[in-house]
Amino acid sequence: MATRYVLSAFTLLTLSLMQATSAQPAGDPAKGEALWLETLHVECRDCHGDEGEGAFGPDLAGRALTRAQFIHAVRKPWGIMPAYAESQISDDELTDVMAYLGTLPGVDEPGPWRRQVPVGASPGLTAATTTGCTQCHHPLFNNGRAMMGAVNADFAWFRSIVYAHTAAYPATRARVGDPPFERLAMGSFSPSRVPDSVLQSIWTYIVDLGFRPRVRGRLSAGSPSSDGVVYTLDVDNSGVEGIGIAAEDVTLSLAIPNGASVVSATGAGYQGVRRDEEANTNVAVWEVERIGAQDHQTYTLTLSQAGSGGDDVRGRLAWANPSVTTPFVNIAPPAPPGGGEAH
Repeated sequence: MATRYVLSAFTLLTLSLMQATSAQPAGDPAKGEALWLETLHVECRDCHGDEGEGAFGPDLAGRALTRAQFIHAVRKPWGIMPAYAESQISDDELTDVMAYLGTLPGVDEPGPWRRQVPVGASPGLTAATTTGCTQCHHPLFNNGRAMMGAVNADFAWFRSIVYAHTAAYPATRARVGDPPFERLAMGSFSPSRVPDSVLQSIWTYIVDLGFRPRVRGRLSAGSPSSDGVVYTLDVDNSGVEGIGIAAEDVTLSLAIPNGASVVSATGAGYQGVRRDEEANTNVAVWEVERIGAQDHQTYTLTLSQAGSGGDDVRGRLAWANPSVTTPFVNIAPPAPPGGGEAH
């Protein structure tokens, strides 16, 4: 009787575990693919590879991880990887991503880092590369330096953003179809794995590059009019009013497609058409004294005919002050329907 009772209890426990496992959502690979390809480029693919083949982070393709293991690895990662909160990406969304990665072929050896430590790199750049910062933010930290310029940051702000990013940006979620500036924010790093001394070295490197004003240009698609085709350029500085860094001595330029001519232009500071030898094209140019925090300005350019493909209207917003590394922002034409916004 005792033996039968033990076997029955073991059988019941086994069945209970099997039922619990089978009750877990399996995930939707199609939804996971959309998240992985359209939304998680910076947050996941820059470190784990475009096909989950691994790079700075471990390979994920073809891994037979359970739902619990995968979610735990995102919420409470073992290595340098930052932790992502449920407010950023849900357990069900992670399960979908896991299901998609499970359909990909595994690899014998992970791929190379997207960005290696450059020869002769400074201690700060070395630290930024080996902690994974430059895998997502690029060695020049252009977007990061613009965020710092928006608030004229100090080290305390930088520290809080690295260690408690999800608290600073709790509403920024992974959602398919969102433009890149509104997609999933970085997770929170652990001070036990990226200590203050390392963070200070990275901070010094970024400060030496210089904070950038958080200016951006949005170019519309060409809109037919009675005079030709009208392109609208909206320029804004999204820095905090009274605190954010201004862009001064600004030059805006829009490339003119081959065969097109300027019919008219609006917006203060229009200088006419010049030849841009570096870009090997004619450009319409505006010169603006200052674009301060929370400033918004609109310019229009009417051309005799529209551009197309690689010869469409595109441009650059450059400034002389503040003097920083890469003192410009490229302005791309709008993406076709279904595509992401270029930055």
